[in-house]
Amino acid sequence: MHGVLPADTTQDVRARGADVSAQVAVLPVGSFEQHGPFLPLATDTLVACAVAREIAAAYPVHLLPPVTVSCSHEHAGWPGTVSISSVTLHAVVTDIAESLRRGGVDTLVVVNGHGGNYVLGNVVQEASARGERMALFPAAEDWEEARRRAGVETSLLSDMHAGEIETSILLHAHPEFVRPGHESADFLADDRRRLLTVGMSAYTESGVIGRPSLGSAEKGKELLASLADSFSEVFALFTASDGDGDAGAVRG
Repeated sequence: MHGVLPADTTQDVRARGADVSAQVAVLPVGSFEQHGPFLPLATDTLVACAVAREIAAAYPVHLLPPVTVSCSHEHAGWPGTVSISSVTLHAVVTDIAESLRRGGVDTLVVVNGHGGNYVLGNVVQEASARGERMALFPAAEDWEEARRRAGVETSLLSDMHAGEIETSILLHAHPEFVRPGHESADFLADDRRRLLTVGMSAYTESGVIGRPSLGSAEKGKELLASLADSFSEVFALFTASDGDGDAGAVRG
């Protein structure tokens, strides 16, 4: 690895594929959107890449470079946020999966780092209905298990954006990108039932919804370790002899 990009050569990919019965690729999907004044616009991409790197260190999977711009329309009220349409994201992931299959990699696991990428659930459902092998990871249950294991105090409902979980993962994986200010940026807005209509700016002035002051590198390390352990079920699903089943859900 070099930063967030895989450093494999084509020979590395060939050798890895020769040692497994079923080839699995892992695609991090992030976003480019505001994360308050102390986390970078690329936070969701960095989180997705950190999860994917942890997976690639533990399982014989092909690690792909990230999709860095996605569906961040709810954050349009802040400078720097960039989005593509859900139709475009759907097409990008579908095209990547098709290209992988042409190259002999018939399974794609999408590691989603942005809760607003709702369309990824449809991509996986539709691919599975066509008989293709695809999953979405982590599921909400995977995040909940990781939260408990890491000692994260904030619930998944409250820890919505730039909160304890994201701050912890970046403090562990990319501390150089965390600026001062998270220690005093806590803000909660648990009732967000009109979010899709009015956007994030109706619920938070700073862009933060969560408790980043509770973040720590130790929690970030344990969050990633737990998610890598949870991935074992997805990996077994596609590498077992029957290969039956489906997996994946998006963290909201």
